[in-house]
Amino acid sequence: MPIISNANHDFSNLSVSTDDSSLDLFFTEIPETETVKGVYFQRAQRLLGISRDVDHSKLALINVGGDRYTFPWSTLDEFPLSRLGQLRQCRSPDEIAQLCDDYDETRREFFFDRSSVAFRIIFNFLAAGKLRLLRQVCAVSLSDELTYWGIDPVHMERCCRRKMLSCVEEVGEKKKKEDERRQRRLALQRPLARETGYVGLMNRLQEIVENPHSGWPGKIFACFSIVMIAVTVISLCISTIPDHDDRGECSEKCRNIFIVETVCVAWFSMEFLLRLLHAQRKLQFVRNPLNIIDVIAILPYYISLVVDSEDESEEAELHGGASRGYLDKLGLILRVMRALRILYVMRLARHSLGLQTLGITMQRSIREFGLLLLFLCVAVALFSPLVHLAEKEFTKGKTTGPHSFSSIPSSYWWAIISMTTVGYGDMVPHSIPGQVVAFSSILSGILIMAFPATSIFHVFSRSYHELKREREMICKDERVAILDANAKEDAQRLLERRSFISANEQ
Repeated sequence: MPIISNANHDFSNLSVSTDDSSLDLFFTEIPETETVKGVYFQRAQRLLGISRDVDHSKLALINVGGDRYTFPWSTLDEFPLSRLGQLRQCRSPDEIAQLCDDYDETRREFFFDRSSVAFRIIFNFLAAGKLRLLRQVCAVSLSDELTYWGIDPVHMERCCRRKMLSCVEEVGEKKKKEDERRQRRLALQRPLARETGYVGLMNRLQEIVENPHSGWPGKIFACFSIVMIAVTVISLCISTIPDHDDRGECSEKCRNIFIVETVCVAWFSMEFLLRLLHAQRKLQFVRNPLNIIDVIAILPYYISLVVDSEDESEEAELHGGASRGYLDKLGLILRVMRALRILYVMRLARHSLGLQTLGITMQRSIREFGLLLLFLCVAVALFSPLVHLAEKEFTKGKTTGPHSFSSIPSSYWWAIISMTTVGYGDMVPHSIPGQVVAFSSILSGILIMAFPATSIFHVFSRSYHELKREREMICKDERVAILDANAKEDAQRLLERRSFISANEQ
């Protein structure tokens, strides 16, 4: 009979997930490896339902999830920091109880309430020295099993370790988002209606600014912000239309555009300051890409005001060629600053699910974009010398256009626009060998552009569904939290009314 039992202990944190349907793409089976005959069974052996005598002085009898194994103590001594390797150092039942779930003193058998499927990976590692993923095992569960058995993931093959770590990071991100949703739900459950004064006003403003789904005020605020972005872009486009009655002074159209721009920038500045005041972590708020875009889009207006004032003062004080050059530089800076106002369009990413998906796709597909750029550079470096040589040797004495293949660097532009299937037509090969090279470059460009596009499309589709599902869950949690808060308020009001009635009756 077992003399040690850990049945009363909580092993929920060491539980194994068996749902591996969503992670099949990340796994690979353990390939068969050539081993010396008999060495595999000398290091470890699985007992398939056959009860036989075991020399416990040489072998350790292990039972994991109902499957029995025998390990020579010499094999376990090679991994002294592992859970199985520490069994040899146990001298009392209490020490054994800290390592295994149960122990049969009669048969000297160690019991572990763990996944037998996941332990096959550990068994294969102890026997053959190969630590790889199995298709039947969840990557996150395998990470927990390696931690439980005390096996360092460094022993795992590089490809398998990368897949396992990517799955663990993905699950960690999901847990982090779930915690954020839980905190947001708890924040919504707080009775904001009872908070009065400055605190209640600031909390209400935070809900309106940060959450468009908080109610009609939040939706109106988001719609008005989108209208302001559209007005800013339209005013920027109108400001570039030439004015026929331009006399070197600010016309009526210029004044109207300045007023519209001032109102829009004031609105954007107020929105940014409200977000900054309500942010709990200021540094993390500043590092947010969308907030960085807001700063880059807002600052040019204030910088242009400073540059305009300096421009007027310098024009009034300085005269001559030197002052003209300085004023030209200030004018260039002013035009660049005003052109940066187009970044207001990126503010739509706060309210557009598609733009957010595009940003996440670009962030997750950096490797694919790098491969695309690498393929394009290699192909450009290959076809540019070929077309230059073909046109130089086979068009001697013939009239060519103003844009000819005079050198290899000048042929780079032709190779880029040809491989990307743009083809402006400013540089055209006239010889037959040059046209053959052009056909080859265009065909190669189509293939090169198609290879990474498939992977990028799958990343975009997965990111879109993730964001859509997350937004639906957030809306659902907010609706549930609001209903719960209203139900609690109604119940409390009813309780107060009953207590008031009972007090009056007495």
